Amino acid sequence: MRRDLTLGGAVTVGLAALFLPLGAAGGWLQHWPALLLWLASLVAVATLLPRRLPTGGAALAAAAAAFLGAVALFLLLAAGARGAGATGLWLALLALAAIVWRALERGASWSAAAGSRVIGLAVPMFFGAWILYLWQLLTVGFGVPEVLLPAPSAIATVTLHSLPIMGEDFVQTFIRSMIPGYVIGCGAGFLVGVLIDRLPFLQRGLLPIGNFASALPIVGVAPIMVMWFGFDWQSKAAVVVVMTFFPMLVNTIAGLGALPRIERDLMRTYAASYAQTLAKARLPAALPFLFNAFKVNSTLALIGAIVAEFFGTPIVGMGFRISTSVGRMDIPLVWATIVLAAVTGSTTYGAIALIERSLTFWHPSFRRAS
Repeated sequence: MRRDLTLGGAVTVGLAALFLPLGAAGGWLQHWPALLLWLASLVAVATLLPRRLPTGGAALAAAAAAFLGAVALFLLLAAGARGAGATGLWLALLALAAIVWRALERGASWSAAAGSRVIGLAVPMFFGAWILYLWQLLTVGFGVPEVLLPAPSAIATVTLHSLPIMGEDFVQTFIRSMIPGYVIGCGAGFLVGVLIDRLPFLQRGLLPIGNFASALPIVGVAPIMVMWFGFDWQSKAAVVVVMTFFPMLVNTIAGLGALPRIERDLMRTYAASYAQTLAKARLPAALPFLFNAFKVNSTLALIGAIVAEFFGTPIVGMGFRISTSVGRMDIPLVWATIVLAAVTGSTTYGAIALIERSLTFWHPSFRRAS
């Protein structure tokens, strides 16, 4: 009978951890709730060793085992099992990592077999929760100073206490700086791309200029834009325009040239004008390229707006908050702002991807295998 060596090793290591000390917390026998949960986790893992369960059942059993084990180790951490002396905790964490690995692997296989969106979303969410758990356990367990790396719990606490300030920073950076620059930069790149497509001789002159602009270092452009446009949102929007213009230009030119020759010849037989061909054939064919630029620019624009705020802003904004908080050694607030920026960028990217999927469902990349 074929057995899972990874889970077998996890059970062996998990049992061995029961005989090792927990530092200041003493031993496992002094913490019955954690001990019982850990044993229940190992029993759940033992049911997976013969590989008799179907894919879905194995994934759920592995996830349940991982959850029970995670709660057990968290209880030990709260009881004072910390530092290098808590060898039982760290060996158990190693066993838990193997269990989580198998849970993710079988969950991914189950998602692929079932084709369910819910299961497909559950797997990355489970992985993200594991990363946060591991981050919390290691930083608290080894007493990592907040100056080096704060625990997720500290970041969450600072976030809850700083919601009004972070809301103002979000409005300043995202609404007032990023969106105008994003719209202007993408719009200008698209219009210049269409102009180059209509007048090919401009390609030799405008493309090198666009390439030159894209190669400019943002830390050099941002102070200049602040000198030109002042300390308010206009200078940050100008930096965003510089960063988003060239990706949109290149993708527009590539997209307008993606229409196959047979479709172009068909439009000629209909005596279609350039504008008619552009609107009815070439732009629809260019949509995948355009959305690729929109998605890339959504992250570039946010980065540009934040970095530009390092060089001058009206005492508000994500970049201003990061720079001033670092100066005050308020590192949890720095991480809270970074999390806000990451969530904002990911949400924007995801929204554009959803719009892309609804408009370019015909593209081969979105076709499901039958």
